[in-house]
Amino acid sequence: MALLALFAAFLLTAAHQAVGEAPADFLSIDCGLEANYSGYRDANTGIVYVSDGPYVDSGENHRISDEKAKTRSTNLQTVRSFPSGVRNCYTLPTRTGTKYLVRLSFVYGNYDGKGDGSSSTLRFDLHLGPQFWTTVDRPSDHVDEAVFVAWASWAPVCLINTGSGTPFMSTVELRPLGDALYPTVMANQSMSRYVRCSLGETKKFITRYPDDPYDRYWWQMWYSDPTWKNISTVSTVKPDSIFAVPSAVMQTAVEAISNDTTINITWVDKTPGGRNIKLLLHFADFQNSRLRQFNASLNDGQPFQYSPPYLAADALSNTGWWTASDGHYSIRLVPTAASKLPPMINALEMYTLISHDSPATLPADFESIMAIKLEYGIKKNWMGDPCFPVKFAWEGVKCRTASNNISRIISLDLSNSNLSGVISNNFTLLTALEYLNLSCNQLKGPIPDSLQKNNTGSFNFSFDSDGYMCNKTIIVPSPPVNQRNKRAIIAISVVVPVTVIAALVVAFFIWRQKTRTSCMYALHHPELENIPAERSKSRGDVLQKVENRQFSFNELEKFTNKFERLIGQGGFGPVYYGRLEDNIEVAVKMHSESSSHGIDEFFTEVQNLTKVHHKNLVSLVGYCLEKDHLALVYEYMVQGSLFDHLRESNYLMKFLPCSCKFYRYYRTGRLTESSDVYSFGIVLLEIATGESPILPGQGHIVQRVKERIAIDPSDIRHHRLVSDKRLKGAYDIISMLKVVNTALLCTADVAAERPTMASVVLKLKESLALEEARENSGLRKSIGTGW
Repeated sequence: MALLALFAAFLLTAAHQAVGEAPADFLSIDCGLEANYSGYRDANTGIVYVSDGPYVDSGENHRISDEKAKTRSTNLQTVRSFPSGVRNCYTLPTRTGTKYLVRLSFVYGNYDGKGDGSSSTLRFDLHLGPQFWTTVDRPSDHVDEAVFVAWASWAPVCLINTGSGTPFMSTVELRPLGDALYPTVMANQSMSRYVRCSLGETKKFITRYPDDPYDRYWWQMWYSDPTWKNISTVSTVKPDSIFAVPSAVMQTAVEAISNDTTINITWVDKTPGGRNIKLLLHFADFQNSRLRQFNASLNDGQPFQYSPPYLAADALSNTGWWTASDGHYSIRLVPTAASKLPPMINALEMYTLISHDSPATLPADFESIMAIKLEYGIKKNWMGDPCFPVKFAWEGVKCRTASNNISRIISLDLSNSNLSGVISNNFTLLTALEYLNLSCNQLKGPIPDSLQKNNTGSFNFSFDSDGYMCNKTIIVPSPPVNQRNKRAIIAISVVVPVTVIAALVVAFFIWRQKTRTSCMYALHHPELENIPAERSKSRGDVLQKVENRQFSFNELEKFTNKFERLIGQGGFGPVYYGRLEDNIEVAVKMHSESSSHGIDEFFTEVQNLTKVHHKNLVSLVGYCLEKDHLALVYEYMVQGSLFDHLRESNYLMKFLPCSCKFYRYYRTGRLTESSDVYSFGIVLLEIATGESPILPGQGHIVQRVKERIAIDPSDIRHHRLVSDKRLKGAYDIISMLKVVNTALLCTADVAAERPTMASVVLKLKESLALEEARENSGLRKSIGTGW
C-alpha cells in the first residue's frame, strides 16, 4: 500500500473528546489570536490556548475565510504570516534538559484572499534553534512535529523564507515528555515525526489528549487493504515505559486475513538524497490461547522472529538511523510455519533524524542575552540563535566558535538602541565579552564592577549619552595584581627556572651515562664495527629517542627460560615466547646470522614501531643490542594475529573502521612511507575472499579474483563468486563490490596507477556506510534495551 497517501489526509479536524483539565505545563499558542481573546479553553480537549504576542516579535495577524472556518476548530481559525524578514521565530520557554514534543499546525484557509491555488506553490523551511528541521511544502492542511531535549531556558522555532511565498503559522504546541520516552533523542540529536498512526478501525480520526497524556496525535490509517481485517478489544492494554502508546491506540489492530498471508506496508520517499529514518512497530495481542508468530523485516534487513505479548504493548525498531538508497521502503510481517494465527500490528511510528550539524551559541550566553533582550525590550532581528546560522546572526552581536561547535558572544553593540534604565548586571554574565558599546542610549547609574572583574584581558566598553561624546571609548583594564600576588609571582619566576636548570643538569648526566652504555654494547656488534661515524651517530640518535626498554641478552635468556619455546619463524629470525618479571607475556624475535635482514632493518623497525601506536597493532616492548646479539621484544598476541583470524572467520566489517583510521596515522607521520598500498590491497582481498594469497595450483589471489569477475564484469552478482562463502550472502553486495574493486586498484601492476591511502580510505568509508545501513535496517525488540 502507499503509506504516503496518509499525508494527504492530514486534515486538522479536532478529535471529539471529553473536556478535562489539561496539564499546566502544556503550552498551546493560537497564532494570530488577538490578546483580548487569549486564554480560552478548547471545547473538545479542555486545553487552554493563548495569544502568540509574548512569544514572537514580528508578523501579521489574519483570519481564515468564513467558509473555511466553518470546518475548523477555534484554534485553527487564525494565522500569523511573516511577509517581512527572512527568519522569523517563536521563542518558547523550556526547562534545560527536559525532553519536549513541539507541534506546528498550518491551515491556509485562504487567509490572504488569494485562493487555494496560492498555497499550492508555497514552500518554506523550519529550523529548531540553529538546526535545519524540515521543509514545509504546500501547507494547505499540514502538521509538523519534532522531539528534542531543551538546551537552554528558551527554544526558538523559526520559519525561513526561501523565496517561494510568505510563511505562516496556525498553532504552536509544546508538550513536555517523560525522560524515559524516546531514548534515542538526546541533547545532540533530535527527530522529526514522519508518520504516527493507529491501525484498525476507530471512531476518531485523531486520538490525542486526554487518551494520550502527552498529547501526541495518532492519526487513523484510513487505507483499507483487502488482505487485512480489523480486530479490537475492550480490555485495557498495558503501555510500555519507552514509548507509552496509549491503550486507546493499542486496543485496535489489523490482522492478515489468513495464516499464510503476509502484511506488507510499502511507501516511497522522494526526498533528494533520502532521509535517515527510525521505525517503530507497536504490537499487543488480544488473545493468548494460540501461537501467533511471524518474521518482521524492513526492506532486505535480517528478519526478526516475533510473537506479540498478551494485552501489553511491545515494540520493534530498526537498530539505527537508516536510509534506503532508492527511497523505497517495505515493512513485511511474514507468518512462520509454526504460527496458528496470522500476523497483526496495532500502530506504527516513523521519525527522521534532525542532525545537529550547525554550530550553536553557548546556552549560558544565549540565556544571558535573552535576559538582556527582555529587560530592555529589544526587538531588532533578535530571534532564533544569536550566532547561527551566520547569515541570520543578531544585529550588533559578534561571536567566535570555540570548540565542539559551540560559539561565544565576544562583541555586543547596542549603541543608539533607545535603551533606558540602569546598566544591567546581565551584561556581566557574558563572560567572553571583549567589546560592549552602550553609547547613545538613555542609561544611567554606575557601571557594574563585575563588568571588568569577569573579563581577564582588556575590555572595550563604550558608554556615554551626551551628544558629541557618544563615541568616546573607555578602556577598562584588568583588575590590578595586589602586592602579595606580585611577591608570589616574583618568587615563582626565580625559583622555578633554577629548579628546572638543576633538573636538566641531573638529567644530562643520567642521559650521558646511558648513552655511553648503549654505545659500548653497540661497538662490539660485528656489523657496527666498520660503519662510518655519521651512520653510527644517526643510529645512536635513534636509540636515544626510543623510550622502550633496553634488555640485556642475559635478561632475555632468563625471560624465555633459555629460549625454550619457539613460537614462530620470520625473515629476521626465530621468535620465542617469554614472560617478564611482572608476568607480562612477550614475543622475543632474535636475529639470525642467516637472516637477510641486517642492522639497517633492525634500526628501521625500532624507529617505526616506536612511532606507531594503535590497539590493533602489536607494540614494541623493547630491544637488545649487545655484542653479538640483536633482538626485538614485542607484546605477545594471546589471541593470535590478523593472519590467524582471517583463516578462522571473516572480519570484514570489523576491519573496515580500523582501515579508515589507518590513514590518519599515515597522514600524521605515525606510519612511514614504507606502508605499502599493494600489501594493503592483498590484505583486503584476503578479508573479502577468506582465502590465502597463494593456493597451490591455483595461483595468486589477485589473479584468481580477476578471473572470477571476468565471467561478466557488468553483472554485480558475479562478485558473489569472489566473496567469502562463510558469509552466506549476508552482506550488502554493493559494499562488497567496492571493497573488491578497491583492493584490485591497490594491487595494480604499475605502482603509479595505485591509489593513495587517502582515496582508499574514502572508498572503504563508502563501503562501510552501505553495510552499516543494511545492518541498521534490521528490526529488534526495543523494550528494556534502548533503541
